[in-house]
Formats: sequence, structure tokens, C-alpha cells
Amino acid sequence: MCWADLLLLPAAPYRLAAFPFAALFHHLCATGHLSLTARYIFLLAGGCLLAGTAMGSYAVLLLIPAAGSVLVLLSVSPARAHTWVFALQMSWQTLCHLGLSRQELNLQDARPAITLSTIMLLTQKATSLGLDIHEGVVLLQQGQGLLQRVLPLCSYLLFFPALLGGPLCSFSRFRAQVESSEALPCRLRAVGQRCLCALALQGLRARLAAGLAGGQGCAGLGCLPCLWARALLLRLAYYMHWVLDEALLEAAGFGPEAGQGDLSLHDLWMLETTHRLAVFARTWNKSTSRWLRRLVFQRCPAQPLLATFAFSAWWHGLRPGQVFGFLCWAVMVEADYRIHPFLSAWATSQSVKLLYRGTTWVFTQLIVAYILVAVETESFSMLCLLWTSCNSILPLSYGLTLMLLLLVKKPKQN
Repeated sequence: MCWADLLLLPAAPYRLAAFPFAALFHHLCATGHLSLTARYIFLLAGGCLLAGTAMGSYAVLLLIPAAGSVLVLLSVSPARAHTWVFALQMSWQTLCHLGLSRQELNLQDARPAITLSTIMLLTQKATSLGLDIHEGVVLLQQGQGLLQRVLPLCSYLLFFPALLGGPLCSFSRFRAQVESSEALPCRLRAVGQRCLCALALQGLRARLAAGLAGGQGCAGLGCLPCLWARALLLRLAYYMHWVLDEALLEAAGFGPEAGQGDLSLHDLWMLETTHRLAVFARTWNKSTSRWLRRLVFQRCPAQPLLATFAFSAWWHGLRPGQVFGFLCWAVMVEADYRIHPFLSAWATSQSVKLLYRGTTWVFTQLIVAYILVAVETESFSMLCLLWTSCNSILPLSYGLTLMLLLLVKKPKQN
């Protein structure tokens, strides 16, 4: 069982159980039965209840960094808020990854895996808020009472519709949506559409899994069709995960801005039809991609692309498969940036353009499959099997092509 299955399957019932409470919250807000303070308390209490139900005693590992981040944000100056919150969150998250690395693979107890995933999402929200305060986007009112200052921050970090998943919502948008009261019927329609989409994705995934299990062809990491099918199963699992998360946020009235969610029909089409690996990287898990761009890429003075993917490997847990997969992804994206301008310059006629797009689409699909399976590989021995298989030929070819292009364009030394 892969990381995606270990995370999604056990967490799905808790997501579904949160839907009635999300709809109740939105209804009470729309009808004016909840004051602003009561709304924050409702969201915070729901998050604590959901954490305790889904994680059991492991929920303490989530509450400690949440409380610590709030304490840091209220204690340090805005200029140092991001640095301190980042250090706290990533240090705690790394310790949790190291401490729960063996327990999270226990198929009988998925609570460690759910806890780690939730802590990763908490890191996103806390560092995003720290950056907002550092850049002056969010101003913490000093004249308010302690409860009025602490409650919105705690509620934002732990509010139940986005506790187990969901696209990253900024603190400013969260606060604005809590203070508003939008009409419920429109939200219910969007929720229904997303739930139907999730059901369709799950049905497609089940059919593909059954076909893969009953297939008589080649099997294992050395088989190209098998590798591609395994990667497609992983993508469908994440698509369903993102659609359900956004449906839960919609039910509570926290729908993302247009184009700010993790998966729309346009995004789904783009992910499956693009012939550019760089476009796939930007579209895949869009809110996390934007967070990484803001946190690392835009702030790194040297090699920002490599630094972004290296940090992503750290954020995911630094398993051998994750380190190899994300660094390979960085090299492939850099090669994509340089190879496609070179190839497109040669594609002048319509037939050559069609051949170019079709061939590079196949290459993108195979490289994405290779990277996803590598990232999901738990053991070093399985990673070695993947590395020594014929599936490594295409990524190696991209890497060698990148080196050649760099040498060709390297300026001459005087």
C-alpha cells in the first residue's frame, strides 16, 4: 500500500463526517445565529474534535506547534515573525517525521500518517501567515484583548474544513469569509458537483486498479506500462482527495477564489494533456506550488528551482524516494525549460508540430510516472530496483541532454 492509499483511504470517512458540520456552520452564519466570536469558536472546536477523532493521542503533536506558532506570532516583532515560525514549524515537523517514520507504515493504524499530513498542512498555514505579517499584508491589532487576538489565529490554523486537506487559504481571506454570510444554495450546488466528480474519479480508479490487479502482462518496476498505470492510480487518488477537500470547504462557505483551488476541470485537462513538464509542475497541487514559489523560489538568490524542489523533499519527509524523486523532478523541469525552445524552433510545419507535441506528451507522461512512483517508493531497495530498470532511460536522456545544452550555451572563457 502506497503513501497515497495510506493517507486517503483512512482519512476519507473523517472528511465525509465533517460535511454535515460544515453545512451547519454555513447555515448558522447565513441566518445570523452565530456571532463573530462564536464562529471562530465553532471552527476551532470542530478542528480540535476532528483532530482527536482522526488522530487520537497523536493530536497532541498537532496542537503543540499550533499553540507555539500563535505564541511566537504574538511575541516577536513582525520583521522576525516569519523566521521564527518557519524554524519552529520545520523543526517540529522534521522531528515528527523522524519519530513516526516507522509507525506511519503500519497498515492497522493510519493515525501517524494522518497526523504527519495534517502537520504538513499546518506548516503551510503558519509560514504563510508569518510571511503575511512580515510583509505587512496582515496587521495584528495591538489594542485588542488577548482573546480577540488569539482566537482568530488559532481558528485559522486549526479550522476543521481545512484540517485534513484543502487548498491553502490565506489568513486575510479566511478572516473575510468568517465575517461574511453568503447564500447557501449556490454553495450546495458546487458541493454536489464536486462530490459527483470525486465519485467518478473513485469509480475510474477502482476500475483501473481491478484491471491492473488482474492483468497477465509484465509486472514490477521494470515494466513501463505497469509503471505508468501505477502512476495513474496515484494521480487519480490525489485528484479525488483534492476534489473532496474543496467540496468540504465549499460546504462551510470557504470556497477558493477563481483559479486558486487545487483542481478544476481545466486543471485536470491540463495535467493530463500537457506536453510540458514545467506546466505539469506548476499545475500539480497548485496551492502548494504557489506556497513553495513564495516561500522558497522568490526568496532564494541562487539556484531557486533546485532549492524549491530540495525544500519540497524536506517538507515531505526526506525519505530516499522523496529526495531522489524531487531532485529528479528539478532536473527534469530545468531540462524541459531548455529542450522545448530548441525543439519548437525546428517544428515549422503542421505535421512536424503534431509529431513534436505528441512525442513530448508521451515523454512527459512517462517522466511524470517515473517521478511519482519514485516519490511514493518507501524502501531504498525498491528505489534501487526502479533506478536500475529500463524506466530510467528517459530521465537519464533528459539529464544528459540538459548537460549538453548547458555546455553548448556556456560562454567562452577569455
